[in-house]
Amino acid sequence: MTTNNSKEMAKIAAAALEDKKAKDLKILDISDVSVLADYFIIASGSNRNQVQAMVDEVEEKLGQAGYTPKQVEGYQTANWILMDYQDIIIHVFDEENRLFYDLERIWRDGNLVEKVDLEA
Repeated sequence: MTTNNSKEMAKIAAAALEDKKAKDLKILDISDVSVLADYFIIASGSNRNQVQAMVDEVEEKLGQAGYTPKQVEGYQTANWILMDYQDIIIHVFDEENRLFYDLERIWRDGNLVEKVDLEA
């Protein structure tokens, strides 16, 4: 079962990604199918600068709310940046790698969540 903390974190992260014009933002509730995290957030950017800007914005906004990442990987190459906040895991891809790794298919047992559902 998802916690209020993870819901709040997912809401903040999704808003930060949208602020930087993330493409094809998906929020997956994986709490019933994995112990890894409550949510996966997947988004794409059209180039390295945008992908890094999206990650910077997420880190800033979650940091302001008191959340720090356990780990961030892939920032330099910026073709797939993984941000691990324990309760939520954020994947920011360039478009080519998003298609290649197709996390939505791999995690299709998770429930797709609309951003508005995180408000509840």
